[in-house]
Amino acid sequence: MRPPSEFETRVERWRHDLVGSLERLYDDPVDVAQRLLAIARNAYDARPDELHDLDQRRLDEPDWFQRSSALGYAAYVDRFGATLKGVAEHLDHLSGLGVTYLHLMPLLTPRPAPNDGGYAVADYTTVREDLGSNEDLRDLAAALRERGISLCIDLVLNHTAREHAWAAAARAGDAEKRDYYLVYPDRHLPDQYEQSLPEVFPDFAPGNFTWDDELEAWVWTTFNDYQWDLNWANPSVLCEFAEILLGWANAGIEVFRLDAIAFLWKRMGTNCQNQPEVHHLTQALRTVARIAAPAVLFKAEAIVGPADLAAYLGTGAHAGKVCDLAYHNSLMVQVWSMLASGEVGLAALALQNLPQPPPTTSWITYLRCHDDIGWAIDDTDAWRAGLNGHAHRRFLADWYAGSFPGSWARGLVFQENHQTGDRRISGSLASLAGRQADDPAATARILLAHSVILSFGGLPVIWMGDEVGLLNDLGWADDPAHAADNRWAHRPRMPWPVPEDTDGIREGLDHLLHVRASLPHLHAASPTEVWDPRDPGVLLVVRRSPHGPLLAAANMTDRAAHVPSEVFYWLGMAGGELVDHLTGDRPRFDGDSIALGPYAAAWLTAEHGNT
Repeated sequence: MRPPSEFETRVERWRHDLVGSLERLYDDPVDVAQRLLAIARNAYDARPDELHDLDQRRLDEPDWFQRSSALGYAAYVDRFGATLKGVAEHLDHLSGLGVTYLHLMPLLTPRPAPNDGGYAVADYTTVREDLGSNEDLRDLAAALRERGISLCIDLVLNHTAREHAWAAAARAGDAEKRDYYLVYPDRHLPDQYEQSLPEVFPDFAPGNFTWDDELEAWVWTTFNDYQWDLNWANPSVLCEFAEILLGWANAGIEVFRLDAIAFLWKRMGTNCQNQPEVHHLTQALRTVARIAAPAVLFKAEAIVGPADLAAYLGTGAHAGKVCDLAYHNSLMVQVWSMLASGEVGLAALALQNLPQPPPTTSWITYLRCHDDIGWAIDDTDAWRAGLNGHAHRRFLADWYAGSFPGSWARGLVFQENHQTGDRRISGSLASLAGRQADDPAATARILLAHSVILSFGGLPVIWMGDEVGLLNDLGWADDPAHAADNRWAHRPRMPWPVPEDTDGIREGLDHLLHVRASLPHLHAASPTEVWDPRDPGVLLVVRRSPHGPLLAAANMTDRAAHVPSEVFYWLGMAGGELVDHLTGDRPRFDGDSIALGPYAAAWLTAEHGNT
């Protein structure tokens, strides 16, 4: 057991932040703080020695997840290896890619189907029975840790399944557990809330409240009628989740994806998203983790507008005290927009609007995930770029559904909104990029898109199968449990052994990853600047680093393009000899510009004579 002074030192360091956040949430913040510190003390005492050692290494090297050698991978357990033990049998594949972070999609015990893909949790303390046991998860985390890979799991914060023990107790008349949820005896308050609430799933889960006969009341259900929203204004809910989180941290989980975090706090007259209390709650939970298990990272699943996103990585008083990671949804959407349109002006404007994340945090950059793609194109950004936002979203949906003339994409329409005309798109990266249509430029597009997320700034995450160009699963609807949800088209099973790399996707990706790891310029703390385009088809991203600037240029078109010499002049690179780290070449100016081939990327620095 570690000396008590280590724990007490952390308490002394973080007590002010803990009580400060609780003061904005609860009537008796000191009492709640004492409850949380008792939970932290128990978790600290029970924490295995090897995890205490990991805590110290993380404290000594807090930028471990920001380095250019960091790489993420995300997968469903059953799709990647059938079971947790099966995942452990394929760790060579992950190590071969250079993976340092593995996100395994929802694996805690859900309610029976339907369960929102596992996001309706019935028991936060156990693993899905068909995937294995808690001990299997603990063993997998240890095996990953030996390879330098941190394990991430989902922690659903906004709601539990109706079948959760708390909800069952509430239905049985337990007043204490009833107060864990947002429960109303009649429609008076729900109707007032509904006036300003959007509907997440208007097609199959309209409204935000559900009548429950056993509860004899209306319960708040933002997502589905079987997902009961928790009452985070009750401090016991916070304490329960602190205990749950630290229990899994002591099992070796290093990263927690905080699912539906934007919805935690409800306020009449608002959309009940992104309320200030969300960040106070996150700070309180984060502080408890820092005291008991500082190796742990928080990742915000906050798919919110640009104006709200930065707060999840910490702004103002919360800087450096909330989440360490957040999804860069806007970058993902804009990459697909650029590839379809061959224009980068809209993307440049949209990405310029996002603030630089705090230097101790990182974006999650990605091209695909388990979910569909919603075309989050802001109308104001579109207008400033000379486009109509609605028309552009319609174009993107048509293009990636494969219905627009000349499209090489083969996606599927998911959840069409007949009132607004908005449509979301399902499909694997390779199918959306043209490989399913046998388009000859598909591999170049796939690698170009990866070059953008690898150079932009953050922790890049590869969705399972994208490294080998897996296509849509044409049999996705054969399973009755999946027949109503075409997102399963881009969740195929990983083929073992992996297919031969006939298209050069894996080889090209390996090269990009190797080069990225060699460039300290691409550390996530290095500021990212998106420059106004010179050529309308070339995205220009500058990474400012103590090692000098790096220019990442990406030609998003099927034609030759150029980077003019004035870009290098303004970057202070004109006096040095340029190096393209992706090709190893030393580019020369052709007239007053450097050429880029179709769908080509360049990562350029300048070598000066005195370096």
